[in-house]
This record gives sequence, structure tokens and C-alpha cells, in this order.
Amino acid sequence: MEEEQRHPTVQCLGESTGNGMSKPEDTKPFRISKREVYEAWKKVRKNRGAAGIDKQTIEVFEQKLGENLYPLWNRMASGSYFPEPVRRVEIPKPDGKKRPLGIPTVRDRIAQEVVRARLEPILEAKFHED
Repeated sequence: MEEEQRHPTVQCLGESTGNGMSKPEDTKPFRISKREVYEAWKKVRKNRGAAGIDKQTIEVFEQKLGENLYPLWNRMASGSYFPEPVRRVEIPKPDGKKRPLGIPTVRDRIAQEVVRARLEPILEAKFHED
């Protein structure tokens, strides 16, 4: 029987705490820490940006930060996170035509930042310097 290969960034089901209980982070199929989600939030907040299809601004999201970040972490770590539809905005180009631009929700931008922070160091190492 061939040994299963796991990608180093996806670690499944953690260890017990030794007392028969598991930490919440260890009971999830994907090891995404609450700290990762919070750090991603800080980057999204710093970059600002418009509200997505849910019309929730960064300021409104921040008013109930814990109530917004915890479910996001919970869904990402359990593998049940699904992004919202993207709001489409037409951006005028210099030639008079318009270019469509997709604006994700604040929640989706945070999720994307968590994934980017994990994948970028792995993928960047694979590219040639040029």
C-alpha cells in the first residue's frame, strides 16, 4: 500500500491535549489559526476598499469584529467556507470603453488574504528570479 502524501500547508486533524479533550483548532480539518484570520483582517482594513455585494463596509464589519471573524475562521478551518457573489462595477477606460471590475465582500477579501499568505511563499519559491 502506498503512503499518502500530504501538502505541507494543509495539515489535517490535530493532536489531543492529553486530557482527552481537543483544542478547537485541533478539531478542524484545516489548521487555520484565529491569529491568521486576524492578521488577514488587519491587511484588508489597511488596504481599505469598497463594499461588496452585501454592502458591508470595512467600518461596519469592524463594529462587530468578533462576531464577523469567528464564523469566518470556523468555516475556513472546517472546510465549509463558500465565497459570496462578487459585485460588478464598470470602470471607464481612457478610450471611452468600460472595463468590468469585481469587488468581493470584506469577508471574502479576508479569506483570500489568508490563502494568499499561505500560498505565496510556497509558489514564489518555484518561480525563476526573472
